[in-house]
Amino acid sequence: MSLKRRTILQMIPATAALSVVSGQSMAASHHVVVVGGGFAGATVAKYLRMWSNGGIDVTLVDKNSRHVSCIMSNLVLNGQLQLGDLSFDYSTLQDKYGVRIVQGGVRRIAAGMVELESGDLHECDYVVVATGISFDDIPGLDSRKIPHAWIAGEQTNLLRDQIREDMPRDNGTFVMTIPRAPYRCPPGPYERACLLADILRRRGDGHRVVVLDANDRIQAERTTFERAFYGLYRDIIDYRASVSVASVNSDERIVTTVAGENVHGDVVNVIPRHGAPGLLVESGLTGGGRWAPVNPTTYESSLIPGVYVVGDSQATAQPKSGHMANSQAKVCADAIIRAAAGLSTQNRERLANITTNSACFSPITATEASWLTAVFRLNTETRAMELVPESLGEAHDWNSENYSAMFDWSENLFADTFR
Repeated sequence: MSLKRRTILQMIPATAALSVVSGQSMAASHHVVVVGGGFAGATVAKYLRMWSNGGIDVTLVDKNSRHVSCIMSNLVLNGQLQLGDLSFDYSTLQDKYGVRIVQGGVRRIAAGMVELESGDLHECDYVVVATGISFDDIPGLDSRKIPHAWIAGEQTNLLRDQIREDMPRDNGTFVMTIPRAPYRCPPGPYERACLLADILRRRGDGHRVVVLDANDRIQAERTTFERAFYGLYRDIIDYRASVSVASVNSDERIVTTVAGENVHGDVVNVIPRHGAPGLLVESGLTGGGRWAPVNPTTYESSLIPGVYVVGDSQATAQPKSGHMANSQAKVCADAIIRAAAGLSTQNRERLANITTNSACFSPITATEASWLTAVFRLNTETRAMELVPESLGEAHDWNSENYSAMFDWSENLFADTFR
């Protein structure tokens, strides 16, 4: 295993060294409300409790009783996993770490307050927002007929069922779209295209996977996916760059591009462009932009003091992924614990050690995978998170060893977040 591949399996970033804080008791009781229970929210809730030695009260609010992981969810499409394999409740966070779990939707967020749709108010010292993504509207798109399957759950099962039931044995066409970056999980759409090509190749002859990418080139693992698209799957995948979606006919399964071309599929998978959810927009956390600006040394909102935004909704240049969300959540937990203890979050030693890691494995076939990893470090002069060039790496080839390691990586991440 190479050094860079070992980096993928390292779940704790440098900022996790909290001996200066964790050995102290809080001067007074502090309460944090975390909105959203995905990889960012669950991690920050767990580590706030663990690193503060229980000195900070944490309430986790989510509209769902469990989180369904997008990570590994493409394997539901070929039947290797079920949604139950990727579903995590919050019982361990509650029973082992003492996180208070509240199920419900959130109506409004402000400094020191979270209002639920039920009308209940939760007052607190700090709010952490970890609500993931929302999608832009596309004229004619009905996700009940044309799934995105980019927020895992019933959408994933819907796309799986359409692939099983609506794709003919031979000469079928699967059409998928990729939104303009930044979007959740940069390699994910290309991984999905490969898995669909693998599924259809095993099913029969003459199939096509048409990939309409709004970006001018492949956004992650470019060397790997170009080799897969133009080599392994050259007779199946039709990759088209710089093609944006204008509208969709959901009944006829037709995608109309901005250039006016109509692309028909037996199954169509449209992934719309992303942005921060409406809750953040309405609460003033995006300032009119698509994402929520934050101070990456703490993930405190640049617009509303005392409110922190971690994970996919934040506006730094770091990739939007579950692994990155887990990493950012620890930086945020560290900052809140220090603030609650009356310690500086801006001392030189801490700033010099702020790093995050984005990593993933990508299945290319039903038995082989590749991998990608990158480390980001705080530039103490610009106060921006920047890629460490020498950390950027990807697999030289897809193989079965990587495929096996993919399950170890994902299990480590699931455990570090939810258990």
